[in-house]
Amino acid sequence: MSDISELETRITTALERISTGLSALSPQPSDAGSPDTEAELEQLRAALEEERTANAQLQERVKNLKSKRGRKVAALQSEVDRLQDQLASEEKSLSKLRRANADLRANNDALRAAISAGVAEPHLINKSMMAELEGLRAAQSADRAELDAVLGELGALIAENDPDAPNTAEREGADA
Repeated sequence: MSDISELETRITTALERISTGLSALSPQPSDAGSPDTEAELEQLRAALEEERTANAQLQERVKNLKSKRGRKVAALQSEVDRLQDQLASEEKSLSKLRRANADLRANNDALRAAISAGVAEPHLINKSMMAELEGLRAAQSADRAELDAVLGELGALIAENDPDAPNTAEREGADA
């Protein structure tokens, strides 16, 4: 962004110099045909042309910088959208999993109450407990997947900003 400001400042300065040079060229009747005036006029025209060329180049650079910035912003926005969608999906599945576990716990509590009243059979309690354990394992697995996703994103950010950081393969070898 500072490059754009710097380029705009240079363009403005160049245009001011051109304007000053042109105002100095106002026709003066006594010097109208002198060789010095013609040489000065040619120098000023050459300087004006150089400044116009420099101005055009600077404007092209500004245009390119704005274009690059726009592409980067669009890429970052698409990445943010992708991550938000991923997060919403994971939150939804985690919410379902938690609801299922809560239902299983409530079912187990009801079965325990029925057993203590002598109404239910023990194998139903065992089945219910096994289902609850499976639900808990699934919740733990979902939590682990979520943590792995977060660690993967953090690792990518670290790798982008710190070239001395170990790469993913090195970290996985250390975890094993």
